[in-house]
Amino acid sequence: MSELTRIPAPEGVAPAAQYTHVVLGTGRFVAVSGQLALDEDGKVVGEGDPAAQARQVFENLRRCLDSAGAAFDDVVKLTFFVTDMAHMGAIRAARAEHIPDDRLPAASAVQVAALVRPEFLMEIEAFAVVAP
Repeated sequence: MSELTRIPAPEGVAPAAQYTHVVLGTGRFVAVSGQLALDEDGKVVGEGDPAAQARQVFENLRRCLDSAGAAFDDVVKLTFFVTDMAHMGAIRAARAEHIPDDRLPAASAVQVAALVRPEFLMEIEAFAVVAP
């Protein structure tokens, strides 16, 4: 696990809500591609259900991080691509199961017109820094 420094509110910047403005770390960089609500057999999980999709996406992120020797504590940045900003509540709830509020990474949320297939409601990518 990398030692990370979080700066939630740099001087002159409005305090962050549901993310951290700046996260600093040293070590090995890990990039996890955007994950979708697919189970290990490639079947869609939770079609039409943002909470079920968010849980599956975070489980996929956990597995990807684990494969690189990383964990959610090492995540410095999450990017959320959503087809409807109303899904952010479900995403935050799933994120809270893996990342406590005092360890939030930097984050961006982008509403998109569509994802690779119409049944997907979200895609989430992660960047992590793992101790050398």
